[in-house]
Amino acid sequence: MADITALRARRDRALGSGASIFYREPLHIVRGDGAYLYDADGRRYVDMYNNVPCVGHANPRVVEAMARAQSTLNTHSRYLHEGIVEFAERLTAMHGEQIESVVFSCSGTEAIEVALRMARFATGARGIICTNATYHGNSDLVSRLSRTDRAGQVADDIRAIPFPEMYRPLQEGLSEVELTDAYLAKLREAIEDLRASGMGVATFIVCSILANEGLPDIPAGFMPRAAEMVRAAGGLVIADEVQAGYCRTGKWWGYEVTGFTPDIVVTGKPMGNGVPVSATAASKALVDGFRVRTRHFNTFAQSPLQAAVGMAVLDEIEDRGLRQNAASVGAWLTAAMRERIGRWPSLGDVRGRGLFVGAEMVKDTVSRAPDAVRAADICERIKDKGFLTAAAGAFNNSVKIRPPLVFSQADAEGFLVAFDQAMDEAHAASADG
Repeated sequence: MADITALRARRDRALGSGASIFYREPLHIVRGDGAYLYDADGRRYVDMYNNVPCVGHANPRVVEAMARAQSTLNTHSRYLHEGIVEFAERLTAMHGEQIESVVFSCSGTEAIEVALRMARFATGARGIICTNATYHGNSDLVSRLSRTDRAGQVADDIRAIPFPEMYRPLQEGLSEVELTDAYLAKLREAIEDLRASGMGVATFIVCSILANEGLPDIPAGFMPRAAEMVRAAGGLVIADEVQAGYCRTGKWWGYEVTGFTPDIVVTGKPMGNGVPVSATAASKALVDGFRVRTRHFNTFAQSPLQAAVGMAVLDEIEDRGLRQNAASVGAWLTAAMRERIGRWPSLGDVRGRGLFVGAEMVKDTVSRAPDAVRAADICERIKDKGFLTAAAGAFNNSVKIRPPLVFSQADAEGFLVAFDQAMDEAHAASADG
């Protein structure tokens, strides 16, 4: 512990106090392998949070591609390079016919900003619609989407609507069909408000599975009908697939699961398995319009290194059947955790999309009041048993489970044992006062 305390003090001096860090007793991680992380004492932890190394920590194929590219050529994007073109062609071919061209970046934030500017250029409008518990990135423009309040407005050009969900619905007592209509009415209000303000509607941006909102069960039909409504108002639909994409849900793309067709698709973290690469993909007309207006350039994006690693990640997913693994292991884990609802009064709901599962902690199952303290405590207890998660969601009260795609059935079974023990211990501690 003395070494960790000293390292944390050095970290605060070097990086500035307040830099995010997990757990009351932070981990000193020194090595990764597949779905596992190892601390400085050699203890193994099952990584159930990081979606960056989607094909596994220290993946040999990715490491080889990285080393080969770096030892051959790595330069800016103002030269012809077949590998870059092949990567872009392969990526766009994985979507529908409306996706034809790509703008590469280095982070999700950059790619989202490109998408927002692209939509504004194409429509001539300024207005952006998002949900009221979203997160899309950290730049000045993009971070404003995360600062929307429950009233729905943070700036003249941004409107936030209540995120659609079944667990804490907009109005109790409605059927699912009626609830869909109620949420769509909020979207309609936002559209009309932006029109009245003179901003118009440039885009509706949404994570395809509402990951940061807590992975809610979305009322049937909301997403495709919302997309139609936005297009009818002259706007474009941006699907943020940074968390939802690359087989996280058991499908290649989250929008396949929630049933809508985006005009612009943003991907990020998993694309490079740790090498910074992201993409904004759209029709050639949209991408051409963006490039003509901006002469956009990113020193480190669209590089031979990114292309080589990006292709290796796609090869690993396909050759190892990781989409199928995410679907089968994820479905088993979600079902097993749902069976535990009712065992403890604090486990309010469990929701899952492939290898992305959220266990929502509540004060009690009647009021469904969020319990962020309980969620943080459970994550600490699970960590002590060798499994790494974190609290997240709109109320920071969900145990967020999002492991690398190489996460196995055996890993899932081991996690359930740890989860049960952590929940039992937490409730026993509460009973003891």
